[in-house]
Amino acid sequence: MNEPWFDPIYYAWIPGTLLGTLGGIWGSLIGTLAPRGKGKVAVLTSLGILLAASVAFLALGIMALVAGQPYGVWYGLLLPGIIGLVVLGSLSPVALTAYRQAEMRKIQARDL
Repeated sequence: MNEPWFDPIYYAWIPGTLLGTLGGIWGSLIGTLAPRGKGKVAVLTSLGILLAASVAFLALGIMALVAGQPYGVWYGLLLPGIIGLVVLGSLSPVALTAYRQAEMRKIQARDL
């Protein structure tokens, strides 16, 4: 077995906590801004960044598993990657739909 990339006892919680916290903030932004049609570029850009971070965690977790890293190292990277991709990937159509509905409401209000 190789030398661990980091001490899983102290640091394995950081990727999941970071992604979960940022995902929660992103969810609150969607809930408040999307129905109003505000902040579309910022919200969708942050979605892309969070999805990219999830892919990076997943790739690092797979690399750690293949490299024979201890359980705490690969699990601490793999789990947030999988959860991030599933949750954020399934919520991205919801975010896009909310912005489309807000745009349709603006168009209908203008037509009146």
